[in-house]
Amino acid sequence: MLIVNFKFKNCGHAAQRKMKNNFLSTRTLRNLSLISLTTLALSSCEKTESTPAQPYDDGVFVINAGNFFDNNGTLSLVSRNSKTASTDIFLKENNRSIAGGITDYSEVDEKGIILVDNSTDGKDVIEIVNARTFKSIASIKGEIDNPRKVVKVSTDKAYITCWDVFNTDYTYKQGFVAVLDLVSNKIIKKIPVDSGAEDIIVLGNLAYVGNVNAQPTMKVIDTQKDEVKESIEIGSSPNNFVLDAANKIWMTTGNAIILFNPTTKTIEAKLKAGTNDKKSPNSLTISKDKKTLYCTYNFYDAADSYKLKGEISAVDIATGISKTFINRTFSSVAFDSKSDIIYTSLIPSYKQAGYVFRYQASGTLIDSVKTEVAPSGFYFK
Repeated sequence: MLIVNFKFKNCGHAAQRKMKNNFLSTRTLRNLSLISLTTLALSSCEKTESTPAQPYDDGVFVINAGNFFDNNGTLSLVSRNSKTASTDIFLKENNRSIAGGITDYSEVDEKGIILVDNSTDGKDVIEIVNARTFKSIASIKGEIDNPRKVVKVSTDKAYITCWDVFNTDYTYKQGFVAVLDLVSNKIIKKIPVDSGAEDIIVLGNLAYVGNVNAQPTMKVIDTQKDEVKESIEIGSSPNNFVLDAANKIWMTTGNAIILFNPTTKTIEAKLKAGTNDKKSPNSLTISKDKKTLYCTYNFYDAADSYKLKGEISAVDIATGISKTFINRTFSSVAFDSKSDIIYTSLIPSYKQAGYVFRYQASGTLIDSVKTEVAPSGFYFK
């Protein structure tokens, strides 16, 4: 920094004041100029940091499982104010298809995680994309088998439940939870859990893991240590986890819906799956105000040539009273809290495109949107 010493010796007082005032004026102008330049620079920085909207910043992702042996799973994007879907967005953005069925999709810190289940053992993949542009970041191959669900643990870590490969008689082996490091984009550990590991939910520093293999336990993982902390007796095949307003976990077990309190580790409520014992609850979701549960019930009616039948029931959490909400068979139901709309999926067959039906919270049908093969779940942005 240049330092200049100004001396006013040999000048009269008036001259000194004049020179000093001129100097102050010059310094003031210089400071104002610096302030202007700084403001301009900051403004420029703000404009640089403000990134434009990207095509996948908003909307509803439809997880299309595809036909298992055709390995043709896809992801569609449905705008909340559109009646058409943008199909196979991964192919559109990466010029290649996903080679397998899709079992789940979720996002962590602007990274999208796609679970790909190929019909050939050893070819299952975890595709990681930029969640805003859907451009590929990484493909993790040969690390997992039969991936089921993915959940965020922290900004740089996710858990993935896996069945592993089947035994020769097609029974389940012991399942595991794969720990995905999103800094290196690698699987860094596999945590053994019950066979048929399926749904998973994270609450605080604990992850609760269910299954679909009639195991009566729910495994609890310490997410800081990445290891099983305990096993809790809960009922056959605990699955389809949702949190209510009190951070208690609703789930399906057998042909019932139960409420589990993670603080006391007790079951606080148990609701029947409607009045028909043939019905088993499938997909479970909760309303925006956390006061109503919605659940799909599907079954093959032996009294009617084994036709597939079903409905969506609404359960009042306060009273436990269940009623038929939509009298139609759907493969899944989910509640979009952003629009207060209920989304359901319909699979006509595994060889043709399926449909998404949207309903108001009152149960009134809004519209339907054609998607791709076997729509089976949703991710809301």
